[in-house]
Amino acid sequence: MKLPQSVRNLTTVVGASIAVISLLIILFLFIVSSIFEIGSSYLGIFIYVVMPMVLVLGLILMPIGMWREKRRLKKHPEYEEPKDWPVIDFNQQPVRNATIIFVAGTICFLILSSIGSFEAFHLTESDEFCGKLCHQVMKPEYTAYQESAHERVGCVECHVGSGAGWYVKSKLSGLYQVYSVLFNKYPQPIHTPISSLRPARETCEECHWTEKFYDRKIKTKKSYLADGSNTEWDIHLMMKTSATYSAQGLQEGIHWHINPDVKIEYKALDVGRDTIPWVKYTNLKTGEVTIYEDESVETEGMDLQTLELRTMDCIDCHNRPSHNYQSPANFIDDYITSGRISKDIPDIKVVAMDALGADYPTADSAMRAIEAYANEYYEIMYPEVLSDQKELYEQALTAMKDGFNENIFPEMKVNWKVYPNHLGHLETNGCYRCHNDRHKATGGKVISRDCNLCHNILAQGTADEMQYAASDNPLEFKHPININETWRTTFCSECHFSLY
Repeated sequence: MKLPQSVRNLTTVVGASIAVISLLIILFLFIVSSIFEIGSSYLGIFIYVVMPMVLVLGLILMPIGMWREKRRLKKHPEYEEPKDWPVIDFNQQPVRNATIIFVAGTICFLILSSIGSFEAFHLTESDEFCGKLCHQVMKPEYTAYQESAHERVGCVECHVGSGAGWYVKSKLSGLYQVYSVLFNKYPQPIHTPISSLRPARETCEECHWTEKFYDRKIKTKKSYLADGSNTEWDIHLMMKTSATYSAQGLQEGIHWHINPDVKIEYKALDVGRDTIPWVKYTNLKTGEVTIYEDESVETEGMDLQTLELRTMDCIDCHNRPSHNYQSPANFIDDYITSGRISKDIPDIKVVAMDALGADYPTADSAMRAIEAYANEYYEIMYPEVLSDQKELYEQALTAMKDGFNENIFPEMKVNWKVYPNHLGHLETNGCYRCHNDRHKATGGKVISRDCNLCHNILAQGTADEMQYAASDNPLEFKHPININETWRTTFCSECHFSLY
């Protein structure tokens, strides 16, 4: 096949070879992955990102080689200098061949580029790409996400949302993340909250419609005391998520905080929004404004005017909607309730708490240490467990390790204490950041700490001795262990956070 003389050079031939070979590899892997349904984020990156870049490199080398060849030919005396504009004469076979190859190649390249671009876009939007590509960095988030209620909601639905603007912003942010991973510049753990995250009202409320919240719901929690018999302690709560009757909307209840007729603003001293010294309430209907300040928070020498003024939204309470890391006390309770850990094994709760609460440098060392600690404890205290209840013991040991691997990640320094969940007030201050009887307005009004604002206790006690509330008369909280009246003046987190 006759082609222009400038094509006949090593650089152009090498470029053409690279382009053709890359195209064949892409087509082969695409067909194989489609037919045999073989795929992963790494294979996708190779097919739709790496190999197309090699293909484009080959295509770039071709005109570079032609340009260099023309410069070389100009040095020969027999070379005829072309006119300012090239003359395309289809009567010449080399011109016809080059034109056909160029047009056909361009059409094929555009078609394949469109398909490849779409597949690359689809790949970068997938949960597997988000969670597995940077395995060590994203392992905690991806693991917790798979255990969450939002497991079937794509990562990009919350982290990016709809619209080209936020898509471009997320990809630009992603470039820096790639750089951080490649050059080991990422923090351990990843800092939160994420400042570049799309506002909750543009993501959460796409599914959770504020005007249509469900009525109140009953929540039952089974806990087990860290004693010899793993005593069961149950509590039944009527959660006041919204008003007593759905027709009343958001007039009262927990979700009153995002009532469209109310605006709650606050200022926090720290990035994690754990310490809140200033709260502003605005009734948008009447124009009433009330400012509450916590005088117990040390703000001497600080200018509160310089702090970020944040309007309260879903994320201020539901700050771990898809990436919640449970404390050992919580997931061990769940495992005992589900039967993965038998409560008939003496001291299993306290052994699990002690073994899981220690600090370990790596997950592998944790697995060995947890098993060694449990084996040593039962060899000394209850040797009959290792013989008579061996199967139950092995099952419990496996569950303890699983709980660790799903909630604690030493390599990234991630656990429930690093990423506190503000939904509640047991192990973190959560609700008590504002509802603590210390935020006072000028007239003496306070943001109340009254438990019955958010829930009523319908029943509580051990499985054998349950105490039940009378109609419309909720029970007063009773601590499972006698601590007198300390729970009235002390935040739960002051004890529960320091258990580990």
